[in-house]
Amino acid sequence: MPEFQSEREALEGQVKALKDLLDVARAVVSTLDLDTVLQAILQSAMHFAEMPAGSMALYDDNRRELSLHAHAGLTIEFVRKERWEVVPGGLTDQILKSREILFVEDTDRIAFFKNPIALNEGIKSLICIPLVLQERTVGILYLDDFKPRTFDREKMDLLSILASFAAMAIDNAKLHSRTKILAITDALTGLYNHRQFQQILTLEIERARRYKNKVSLIMIDVDDFKAFNDRYGHPKGDVALTSVADIIIDTIRTVDTGFRYGGEEFALILPETDIAKALQAAERLRENIEKQSRHYLKNICDEGLTVSIGVATYPDNGLNRDDILGVADALMYRAKRDGKNRVYSSEGSSSSA
Repeated sequence: MPEFQSEREALEGQVKALKDLLDVARAVVSTLDLDTVLQAILQSAMHFAEMPAGSMALYDDNRRELSLHAHAGLTIEFVRKERWEVVPGGLTDQILKSREILFVEDTDRIAFFKNPIALNEGIKSLICIPLVLQERTVGILYLDDFKPRTFDREKMDLLSILASFAAMAIDNAKLHSRTKILAITDALTGLYNHRQFQQILTLEIERARRYKNKVSLIMIDVDDFKAFNDRYGHPKGDVALTSVADIIIDTIRTVDTGFRYGGEEFALILPETDIAKALQAAERLRENIEKQSRHYLKNICDEGLTVSIGVATYPDNGLNRDDILGVADALMYRAKRDGKNRVYSSEGSSSSA
């Protein structure tokens, strides 16, 4: 009878572990947002393994580098370092090479556990779970405790199933993220596309209205681009457009946003920027394109590119998206008609002359 009772308890334990694992699987495949996926994996794994702390890091094989994306139960000092290289012979290096779950029941008895940050944190036992998909390690899940532990190996073996679910969920979330990016960016230049421009300009004007601030719009047209295409061909024209996009990215502030508006036209949205500062930014961009494009196109031609620019600001030049866009667009075409390679606003103009 006691033997039967023991077998029944063991079976009930296995059933409960499988149910817990199923709950974990549901949690990690319930969303396609990468950060949410990673946090769900971590919290579910901590609950399943009954561990009070843990972290989730994604692995970059090209750089041999891990980046921290989720954590729980750990001090600020421990999670302060968001990226770290894999140290040859270290704990992480062993996990990446073996691609097997590593259990450490007492860190004091493990010679290779020498990470001073982990030692200062007081970690005494841990489980390291490589997340492998098609022979490729996408990340490592660390589960930590602050006291030595004796792990239930039968239950812990189920973590390999969790790891498979987690790796697939991470891969799906990354694919979804890349698909979302493709939907809002221009395939040639990598800048945001026209549809995203309309949305962001509307949002920035609404934000400026709400906080009684200003937002500026810069419209840019590459001068004589049709003639360049006709002379050198469309593939070289693509090189010219990507060079302009690269110069835009290098020139603007991190708070500004660049777009390929269409064809050879580009746009910039500058939050919390009045007309004077927007004109300075536009003139700096015009100069950079005129000077730096020669380097980008040195294998195609001897000359560089120039651009004509129109600048408008909310609320000075209009109270809605269409008004601001209409003013900036008209000023841009006026700059082209008046000689090109110049910046126009309702308050004045500048040129290379």
